[in-house]
Amino acid sequence: MLGHLGFSYVGLIYLLMLWIPNSIWSRNKPVDYNSTHEDKILLVLERVGQVCCTASILIFNDFNIAPFSVWSLWLIASFLLMILYELWWIRYFSNEHTEENFYRSFCGVPWPGASLPVTAFLLLGIYGKVIWLIVSAIILGIGHIGIHIQHLKEIKVID
Repeated sequence: MLGHLGFSYVGLIYLLMLWIPNSIWSRNKPVDYNSTHEDKILLVLERVGQVCCTASILIFNDFNIAPFSVWSLWLIASFLLMILYELWWIRYFSNEHTEENFYRSFCGVPWPGASLPVTAFLLLGIYGKVIWLIVSAIILGIGHIGIHIQHLKEIKVID
């Protein structure tokens, strides 16, 4: 449950799937986006979760592909969530760049920009049996999903 030290190429792939669209988003934020009222506690939890997830997903090789077993289903489910996350980004970038478009649900998933990657990381932690990623994903989820819910309440988007 503590993990085996070593580089995770699966972790690197997941991080690239996160960083690339987020880098593009930083230049294409919603026209009405305002982060000045974000809850500071949620922001700290989000940042701590991001750092801890990034570190643990890269330094434990338990996430790399192993011979197929029932545990592989966790990896498959996790990766499918990451694919949905990428599709969600495609929907955002191909539509108007508004907060309403950014925060609306996707394929029935609420807060997809936050809940899809957080859940994918949680499932990856279960697949690798690495408690550090599981705990980090929970911390990240509290902060990141909490901030998304806060923004949704501010713009009062009902899907």
